[in-house]
Amino acid sequence: MRKLSARLFSALILVVLISSASFAASQITRQTFPLERNGIKLHLERMSVSSGDHRPLLMVHGLTYSSHEFDVNYRDYSLARFFARRGFDVWLLDIAGYGQSQEVEDGFMPNSDYAAEDIASAVKVILESCGAKQLDVLGWSWGTVTAGRFAAKYPELVRRLVLYAPIVAGLAEVEVTAPFNHNTWLHAAGDFQVNADKSINYSITEPEVVNAFQSNCWRYDKDSSPNGGRRDLLVSPEKRLIPTDKLTMPVMIIAGSKDDYVSPKLCKEAFDSLPNKNKSRLEIIDGAAHAMMMEKPYYRTFRSKVMNFLRAK
Repeated sequence: MRKLSARLFSALILVVLISSASFAASQITRQTFPLERNGIKLHLERMSVSSGDHRPLLMVHGLTYSSHEFDVNYRDYSLARFFARRGFDVWLLDIAGYGQSQEVEDGFMPNSDYAAEDIASAVKVILESCGAKQLDVLGWSWGTVTAGRFAAKYPELVRRLVLYAPIVAGLAEVEVTAPFNHNTWLHAAGDFQVNADKSINYSITEPEVVNAFQSNCWRYDKDSSPNGGRRDLLVSPEKRLIPTDKLTMPVMIIAGSKDDYVSPKLCKEAFDSLPNKNKSRLEIIDGAAHAMMMEKPYYRTFRSKVMNFLRAK
């Protein structure tokens, strides 16, 4: 019995040590990197789980809110942490005037082309830090316009590009006169699916996820954000916003069938214009919407498809 107890005790100690090592290896480390462009300090952050060589992945935020969009840290919903725990160095950038980047005096200045150059400056720092020649890029919503324009101008720097909920064309011809958008708590939940009475459909998005997202919006972006990107998007639906015909790298276009901002037909049109269609992918997830990376029935399917694309040779 003593021998058995000793062996059992040793086995338990080994399990604890292995579990502890595994837990430590999965801990997220966060590091900010100094970055300034055009006299404006930009927030650039890396999320990773351990030292060593990891593939760099830059996530580019949408129109109203900043890069915290990718880190809704409730259960396993954080897209940034998901990829960091699977061998990527995940990089998050706040465009000028957004989130933790320096405020701008003119809200119209950080438009889509300006933001593309902010991305280019961040990519230079990322590649130097990682000792790499290329990186993967994922853009969401307006981030597909800014990341798409960056990738079209600097194709040699991009290994693979994910256009998630791409704003392929203008959304509506509306004059934007205010340089800054007035953000509200209600508006921060505007991308979640709703019921017939316009209340949030909590069978699609868990209440805790909505609350975490809204809280981050208020914490990092507060009640104002630049309107340069909004002025770019609110143009004629005839105007194409992403230069897909110039994206020579493999591209994934992924959207939900219930996305109010994205047309599956336009996604197909954009896909057909890609120069590298053989290595590119078009995915329309039935039932999902604009914020599918946070939607309970769809977020795992979404990230699995993105992961498979990024890991493809």
